[in-house]
Amino acid sequence: MKELKEVRFNETNVELMDNLVKGSLLPEKTSELDRHVTIQGNTVIEGAVYAKKLEIRNGDSEIRGAVFAHHELYVNSEAKGNIIFRKSVGSANSLVSRAQDCNLIFQSDINAKSVSLYNAFVAGSIYADDIILQNCVVLGGVFATQNIDITHSIVGTFNSPSVRAAQEVWLLLPSAFSIEKINYIPGTKFYNLSLADLGALYKGLPQSPNSGKIEMNLEVDEVRTALTSDEVQKTLRSYTVIGKVLAADLLDTDKFQNHFLLTAASLGAQLLKTYDLGMDGNGSPVPLTTERIKEFFFSILHGITEVQTISGKFDISDITGRFN
Repeated sequence: MKELKEVRFNETNVELMDNLVKGSLLPEKTSELDRHVTIQGNTVIEGAVYAKKLEIRNGDSEIRGAVFAHHELYVNSEAKGNIIFRKSVGSANSLVSRAQDCNLIFQSDINAKSVSLYNAFVAGSIYADDIILQNCVVLGGVFATQNIDITHSIVGTFNSPSVRAAQEVWLLLPSAFSIEKINYIPGTKFYNLSLADLGALYKGLPQSPNSGKIEMNLEVDEVRTALTSDEVQKTLRSYTVIGKVLAADLLDTDKFQNHFLLTAASLGAQLLKTYDLGMDGNGSPVPLTTERIKEFFFSILHGITEVQTISGKFDISDITGRFN
């Protein structure tokens, strides 16, 4: 990134290019509540941002404070380079990015009326009415009050009345939820990574024999629960591999460092140093940074890093022997 120029402003519409904003971009009077902020590229904003509409046309761009766009937060479909939001992002209406060639990172939660993301990495969770994800990684949960549409993505878990899925969907936690039956096109695969040895894969070490991905069968792995009150009765569908997880925990107390790996990504905005996950096969420390964790999960999503399939076999005597 070339040297940035510091800028100060009070205009109604702000355009930033090759600028360093030292502080927040917040309205100071009523007329500035309708301010549109456009980032042309090569810009760093060190504080929080409020705008009626926030548009990012190109990277490299970074906003280090919280962001709220009253009408829309939009990333141009032709954007390239790095676009990074270090803290939580919100919109009273929509958050949209369909850019295929940029490195889009959200280091915290997203909260909007509707969210549509392509090729994005979210270290936190997404909360919205309607959510569309394609070729994305969300380490937290995806929670929608109406609909979720997931295509070729990794998510921690999801919960929505209506869910549509296509291609491959990977879950990091044992269970996910919907009210209506999941609508998926033929050939769609669901995999669960709660028993995968993510720590070893991240360090480039051999995977534990009792670890691996679990291919889910949405017909077999569905658990229906009826929730009733005095006025309302609802049926909640849970798609879960919790029985396999409990059996594996009794056989092997090693947690594969999965929770530590997932938590580290969401702490990036708060930490003042880089932590490591231990040593790799060459005896070198393996750093935990948001960018490296993003690359790791996208390598799983794109089949570059192969997760072995867990056998699912165990001897009941191995379990009972632990209590003797």
